[in-house]
Amino acid sequence: MAVKFGKAFGLNLTVLNTSSSKKDDAPTLFGADRFVVSKDEEQMKASAKSFDFIIDTASVVHPLDPYLLLLKPTGIFVIVAAPSEMKFNPIYVIMGMCTIAGTTVGGTEVTQELLNFFAANKIYPLIEKIPMDCINEAYERIMKRILANKHSEMIDKKY
Repeated sequence: MAVKFGKAFGLNLTVLNTSSSKKDDAPTLFGADRFVVSKDEEQMKASAKSFDFIIDTASVVHPLDPYLLLLKPTGIFVIVAAPSEMKFNPIYVIMGMCTIAGTTVGGTEVTQELLNFFAANKIYPLIEKIPMDCINEAYERIMKRILANKHSEMIDKKY
């Protein structure tokens, strides 16, 4: 959703992912301008000091240093997920004069404003409807990280 949100503001956006699994979806489904595999050292080196702003949505423990090196001087790294710990070399923050910030979900008024913006700009989440009798398979797919790009899943209730 962050990529779609940014595109609605006319921003030039890059999707960073640990594998190439979303490379084809990044431009077509989300509107990303670029895609970088963060485990590919050459791609990361080529992207060094090229980002003004990074939104980190990963909820698993991961190294921050490779991402901090992507920021331009005075760049901003925003954490919106909550891994159990985060480690980084402070020299990258000090020498890069960058900022690490965090945010939570806003209150009702801010959430409504965001939903109104999404509706006005026709920004919708990707969902995959799953019949209730397939819930075990869906769970296995989530665990394998292949369900609708880790976005929301909707359970089709049968009464």
